[in-house]
Amino acid sequence: MLWSVAIVVGLIPFGIAKPLSRRWNDAAVKHSWVEIPRGWEYHSSAPADHKFSLRIALKQDNIDALIANLWETSDPSHPKYGQHLTPADAEALVAPHPDSREAVNAWLEYHGIPAENIAYSTGGGEWVTIRVSVAEAERMLDTKYNVYHHPASNEKVVRALSYSLPRELHSHVDVITPTTYFGTMRSMRATSFIQPLEKEETPQNDFDSNAAVPSSCNSAVTISCLRGLYNTTNYVPTATSVNKLGVAGYLGEFANRADLQTFFKNFRPDAVGSNFSTVLVNGGLDNQNEPGVEANLDIQYTTGISFPTPNIYYSTGGSPPFISDDSTPTNTNEPYLDWLNFILNSTTIPQTITTSYGDDEQTVPQDYAVKVCNLFAQLGSIGTTAFFSSGDEGVGAGDCLTNDGTDRKIFQPAFPASCPFVTTVGGTTRTAPEVAVSFSGGGFSRYFAQPSYQSSAVATFLSSLGTTFSGLYNATGRAYPDVSAQANNFRVIIGGTVNSVGGTSASSPTVAAIFSLLNDVRLAANKPSLGFVNPLIYSHPSAFNDIVSGSNPGCGTNGFTARAGWDPVTGLGTPDFAKLKLIV
Repeated sequence: MLWSVAIVVGLIPFGIAKPLSRRWNDAAVKHSWVEIPRGWEYHSSAPADHKFSLRIALKQDNIDALIANLWETSDPSHPKYGQHLTPADAEALVAPHPDSREAVNAWLEYHGIPAENIAYSTGGGEWVTIRVSVAEAERMLDTKYNVYHHPASNEKVVRALSYSLPRELHSHVDVITPTTYFGTMRSMRATSFIQPLEKEETPQNDFDSNAAVPSSCNSAVTISCLRGLYNTTNYVPTATSVNKLGVAGYLGEFANRADLQTFFKNFRPDAVGSNFSTVLVNGGLDNQNEPGVEANLDIQYTTGISFPTPNIYYSTGGSPPFISDDSTPTNTNEPYLDWLNFILNSTTIPQTITTSYGDDEQTVPQDYAVKVCNLFAQLGSIGTTAFFSSGDEGVGAGDCLTNDGTDRKIFQPAFPASCPFVTTVGGTTRTAPEVAVSFSGGGFSRYFAQPSYQSSAVATFLSSLGTTFSGLYNATGRAYPDVSAQANNFRVIIGGTVNSVGGTSASSPTVAAIFSLLNDVRLAANKPSLGFVNPLIYSHPSAFNDIVSGSNPGCGTNGFTARAGWDPVTGLGTPDFAKLKLIV
């Protein structure tokens, strides 16, 4: 994040906390969990003198106006279609009301937070960051911080099961972190996995675009397969001086340049010698000795399909491990927010971005999820299309029990896939015809209402579903995925050797690369970028290859079944670039 003011000197007077004031003594819960989020366990009480950075997101004023503007500029039938805001205009539109700044400043003054421990930043809204001890944060937020352990990633974090704010601040603060969101860079899920590679294979060059996609693509997906399946083989980008494609990387995953050259040599010979750039975000690294499965999958297929469009890999740093006897301030990075704050404050923002990570929606506090989702709306309002993989667990993994104390079994939507301001990508497999891949994540949000752009398509599906799975999903929630693409048996170079990789981590960069080509079409014609594409694609379902078979089992059920039209397994289907090119 870029700090607009490193230290705000003199804004908050020094001093100790004043006697209890009625204004700040009227606390009400901002968010709380009934039980520890699934996947985490209590480890120990947090040391009172442990120091960390507490980040306060001031409420974005006029966020409803920004979202209303987004609906207009992304609706192809609206006169304002394509009239995106500039980043500065978007930021100014949702800048906090002066009353919000005054209220938070007064609250900090009441608690005696010295000026040298306060910093302001912008980018994705206005943030106040304060350096505090656990004891100070507990007093300010009327909470108890503990150390929690995530066995799957061996991550330890300092978090709380609830936090409160004076009632007056509820209308001025969107969210405070770290509090009740347990997710970290290392604990969230990547949506890719290594698959068995049965035999040595011959590199596959582009085949005649007028010929059928070869049967070998049923068991080994390469750039040539995807370019043939989705009709991009004959398109050569020309707006490469302005168009850019971004890949958001997390989990200490590094995209390897030597592996990319080997990949190009094997699967896209005309791209040999081209490369991608890396941008480091919040302590991210670029370790070329540790090629990442996820990172290599993403960058090899975004560059391979979009060549010669410039690609940017964002290596986002993770939070450092909690050390029980460490009293020095720690950087409590969290997924999505840090990256969004960074990108919205950048001078170079790609027109298309893909991300292949997610969490169960129910493990993300709703106020946190809404804040992140609104920032994706802001990203869309300035002309950037954000793609997310839908997840690799069908309608849900494991026992699918709720974490609200009732232990009900319900389908588990994923986040940020469930945000209505991103385009979510499910998975398919095989060719002639493509069918839904069994792990394709899909379902209905319990946080976000169903947006109007998809209501008709979803209603048709629900009518055909009838009472099946009644009570297991939220029929009025934002439904996903929106589209899909191949997600199985991708050939990826890792450490110099060919591997087979599967997951919707493969389908999301594929679709993002295709839409980057569509942005190239528009930019070459001196049109603005596509921006948020969901209203456009739902109004042109015939531009996609409808997937009508396959299902996404999970939660002990067979899951939803793909059918004609939109479905919560493959969305509208897989993209046909030639048809999409005609509507952009």
